Amino acid sequence: MSALVLHPEVAAARELGAPLVALESTILAHGLPRGDNLHVGRQLEATVRAAGAIPATIAVLDGSVRVGLTDDELRHLCKADDVAKLSARDLGVAVASGRTGATTVASTSVLAHAAGITVFATGGLGGVHRGAAESFDVSADLDVIARTPVLVVCAGVKSILDVPATLERLETLSVPVLGFRTDAFPGFYLADSGHAVPWRVDSPTEAAAVWRARAALGTDAGGMVLANPLPRDRQLDPGLHDRLLAEGLALVAREAIAGKDVTPALLAHFHEASAGESLRANVELVLANARLAAEVAVALASPVIG
Repeated sequence: MSALVLHPEVAAARELGAPLVALESTILAHGLPRGDNLHVGRQLEATVRAAGAIPATIAVLDGSVRVGLTDDELRHLCKADDVAKLSARDLGVAVASGRTGATTVASTSVLAHAAGITVFATGGLGGVHRGAAESFDVSADLDVIARTPVLVVCAGVKSILDVPATLERLETLSVPVLGFRTDAFPGFYLADSGHAVPWRVDSPTEAAAVWRARAALGTDAGGMVLANPLPRDRQLDPGLHDRLLAEGLALVAREAIAGKDVTPALLAHFHEASAGESLRANVELVLANARLAAEVAVALASPVIG
C-alpha cells in the first residue's frame, strides 16, 4: 500500500506529464485566521488552475498523507482545532499515530518530491533566527530544500529572521537563489530585505531553463529557490513594518518567549497591530507565488524547441 494518497486529478496529471504545483497547508491551518483560511485555500487552488496547472494541496489527514485535497478535506483542515504542525521529521510519527497535521515548507517539499511534483509554492521560507549563534535555531526548511529536488517559489524569508545569515546558509548548502524580476532578495512583507540575490530571471521560461540546465549538468540533487517579491506599492509600509518588528522583538524579550514559539508570537503581533495590513500582504504574496509557480510548471511541462 502506498504511503501517499494522490487525489485522482493529481494522479492523472502526473501520469500525463501535465503541470502540477504543490501547496503547503500550514499557512491554512496555522498562518491565517479562521474563515479567511478556507477562502484563501480555495483561492490558491483557483489561481494555480487559472494559470494552467493542477493544484496539489498537501496535508496529513487521520494518518494518511494526502496529495491533493477534496473541498470537504480542505474545509476540515481549515476548521479543525487539533491540527498538528508537521515538519519533515514529524511525518512518520503523525502517520503512525493517525494524526491530522498541516505540512510546513520542509515536509511539503519532501512529500511533493515523493509524489513526483517538481514545483512548490509557499509564502516565505523559514531561515536562520536572530540570535541563532546562541540558540542554534535554524529552520529545517533550509537543509531539506538543499537535499530535495524541488523548485520553491516564495517571497524570500520573513523579515523577522536573520536575513543575511539565511542567505549565507543557503549559499553554504549550495542552494541556488534566483530573484524573479528583481535584484533584491525579498523580505516577505517587504519587497526588498536590503540584501541582493545572486541571480535574476525575468520570466517563468527563464526559471524553467535554469532548472533544466541543472538537471543536464547533474547538479540538481537539491532544490532551488525562486524569490518573488510583492510589488513595492503592495508591500507593507516599511515604516510600519520596522515599528511592528521593534515592538514584537521587545514583546518576545519581555515575555521570555523562545524557540519555536518566537515566530508565531511575532507574526501574531504583526497581524494584531497592523490593522489588517500584514494579513493583506500575506494573502497577496502567497497568491502571487501560486500564480508564478503554475507558470513555471507550465513552462517545465512544455517541450523545449531547438
